[in-house]
Amino acid sequence: MGVHWAKAAGRAYPGRVEILDLRTLNPLDWEAVQAAVRRHGKALVLTEEPLLNSFAESLAGRIQRHCFRQLDAPVFTLGAANLPAIALNVELEKQMLPSAAKVATALGELLGY
Repeated sequence: MGVHWAKAAGRAYPGRVEILDLRTLNPLDWEAVQAAVRRHGKALVLTEEPLLNSFAESLAGRIQRHCFRQLDAPVFTLGAANLPAIALNVELEKQMLPSAAKVATALGELLGY
């Protein structure tokens, strides 16, 4: 869903957003991540999982450490709310998970940095 949310949100910022879909996390395409950060100077790591102690936070930290000189802003992360389980109610699930609107908000903040 993250790719869908990112594509929908990116339409509000034509030519300013590149989506890098990491199909696998192991092996991680680290070279592609670094190249994208060099091109744009910014990064938003988006995930469906809660952020606390997540792979997304780990990846953001790795980007921050290894690409620091290329960054024009802190690495942003966006994920599900830090709750113990996914809500079984559709409306509550929508509140918990990221969405295109939430991604667009984060992108706007990041791009305005």
